Amino acid sequence: MKRHTIYFVGIGLYNEKDLTVKAKEILSNCDQVFAEFYTSVLTGTTIQKLEQAIGKKITILTREQTENPEKLFTALDQGNVAFVTGGDSMAATTHVDLRVRATTKGYHTVLIHGTSILTAVPGLLGLQHYKFGRTTTLVTPEKNYFPTSPYDVIKQNKSQGLHTLILLDIQQDKKKYMTATQALKILLQMEDMRKEQVINPNDLIGVVARAGSDDPLVVADTLSSLQTIDFGSPLHTIVYPGTLHFMEKEALTILTKKSMGPSK
Repeated sequence: MKRHTIYFVGIGLYNEKDLTVKAKEILSNCDQVFAEFYTSVLTGTTIQKLEQAIGKKITILTREQTENPEKLFTALDQGNVAFVTGGDSMAATTHVDLRVRATTKGYHTVLIHGTSILTAVPGLLGLQHYKFGRTTTLVTPEKNYFPTSPYDVIKQNKSQGLHTLILLDIQQDKKKYMTATQALKILLQMEDMRKEQVINPNDLIGVVARAGSDDPLVVADTLSSLQTIDFGSPLHTIVYPGTLHFMEKEALTILTKKSMGPSK
């Protein structure tokens, strides 16, 4: 290990078992381990289990501490540091910015990749990765705040026959995770607001719950059929398909479940 190196370590999607051999080796040998879980979170484990898996204490950074990383850089001046995130190490713009800033300051940076939701969800649904357009995120509407930018992303992708991966809001500080059911309702509300005939209740939608777990729920059906479903514990992700290749149609038919009707 070079001194004063920051290792950006992606730890996968669900629990401590997603850690790669390389990730465990790096984390075990770093002087300090930091993590942020506001862009993604592993819902199938705890910090304590992660610490046991790597044999090191993990210091959790807030959004502010990540975006203003003086604490991280102070630790780097003293030795090697790991910066842990759910999913892949460079999936979020925040992490790219941190790497650029660390490099600019003269620190050595190394990427340790992990399983990403960006590839896991298409794989579970049987959709072709290269047919996805721009990814978007649905945030929880608040009073006087209802951004409709995801509507524009879906519209643009659909016009090109491309699928849209829709990530759902994570509010880790409040332990609140948007469900697929809530997300579908928000999409219909956007259509009511914009009225550009982008979102239709009869449109086919793919939903994946708990990607990376031993038993993820993978469902494809019309938006209206999915609206009343309880998809269980988080995290949930949605795909708004574009034009389907015949192999994708077959995969959705064979690899996914139809909606189960209203939850009881």
